[in-house]
Amino acid sequence: MAVGLGPLSTLHPVPGFELGIASAGIKRPGRKDVVVMRCAEGSSVAGVFTLNAFCAAPVILAKKRVSGSVRYLLTNTGNANAGTGEPGLQNAMRTCASLAKLAGVDESEVLPFSTGVIGEPLPVEKIEGALQAALDNLSENNWADAATGIMTTDTLPKGASRQFIHEGVTVTVTGISKGAGMIKPNMATMLGYIATDAKVAQGVLQDLLRDAANKSFNRITIDGDTSTNDCCMLIATGKAALPEITQASGALFAALKQAVFEVCMEVAQAIVRDGEGATKFVTVQVNGGATHQECLDVGYAVAHSPLIKTALFASDPNWGRILAAVGRAGVAQLDVSKIDVFLGDVCIASKGCRAATYTEEQGAAVMAEEEITIRIELGRGTCSETIWTTDLSHEYVKINAEYRT
Repeated sequence: MAVGLGPLSTLHPVPGFELGIASAGIKRPGRKDVVVMRCAEGSSVAGVFTLNAFCAAPVILAKKRVSGSVRYLLTNTGNANAGTGEPGLQNAMRTCASLAKLAGVDESEVLPFSTGVIGEPLPVEKIEGALQAALDNLSENNWADAATGIMTTDTLPKGASRQFIHEGVTVTVTGISKGAGMIKPNMATMLGYIATDAKVAQGVLQDLLRDAANKSFNRITIDGDTSTNDCCMLIATGKAALPEITQASGALFAALKQAVFEVCMEVAQAIVRDGEGATKFVTVQVNGGATHQECLDVGYAVAHSPLIKTALFASDPNWGRILAAVGRAGVAQLDVSKIDVFLGDVCIASKGCRAATYTEEQGAAVMAEEEITIRIELGRGTCSETIWTTDLSHEYVKINAEYRT
């Protein structure tokens, strides 16, 4: 039921970054559910992680290891290894150690990632049994297969790729993500992996990823639930024949930043387009705020409202629900007489009440579309923020009611 999301476009290989996929049969026999990624020696690696206090064991371990030397990333689906306490942490360490032994590296150079059901013990033996097959499958051309291998309730794989030329050298940025539910990131997405062959100092890479995630993954929401397992990684292999980027300035950095931002935005929006049960892709644009935070507060109040989301599903232009959400967003001293609200290009409310020119037919026409923009003009300042979300359908309830059965 993905909205405007089709087959993967070309995902260019990134020199120095390989991906291997195998089946551990964690939830279903034969399903490709283990992905191993190998970074060239000397790669820089950056990461952003969930702020959920119940963060999963692999998140705890990956956060500790990301600033050091990283050679392998190990991902399993079907089991989140979250809410599993000290045994979960030991299991995450054991899978990393098993991969490290097979690959001939130190176990501290392996980062673990898990996604799936929370609260169940990690099936370590199954994962260990698939590691050699994943290593044997390693290839720079396996992005599309890896995008499928990290899926859970996703209906389609998600990926994006950009290339640019700097001083005659082609630089590649390619990324994949997964996620369809439990999406309101407080750092990044459910899982995201982006790689480039540019050479970038780790500190610069970390800041670049944080900025990119903040404008993409941190601006999407499906159901308002921040996962225990959210992680997004950015790897720079340094295989492009160009000088190392040591500062966030200059033409090379600017071109790389644009490419990374575009890839992050595309795979983040793909998560919304593939939201569980989604039939609408909704942009909530808030302009004229006194601060960026109050724009976000208003945007999320609208994006998270079950009443608005169900009206979107029904294609019902019930604009009163939008006004109610804006009014309860917690913005101090909000002057409703200055607020205008638009559905697409149609002004539905002006100066705090129904617009004189608005007709129900106009609103219904906009709401019948698959892609809808709700624009709110606060009239308080110059700040703006944009959030992307979905409607709330019968299918969302069904998917999550049956998630463990």
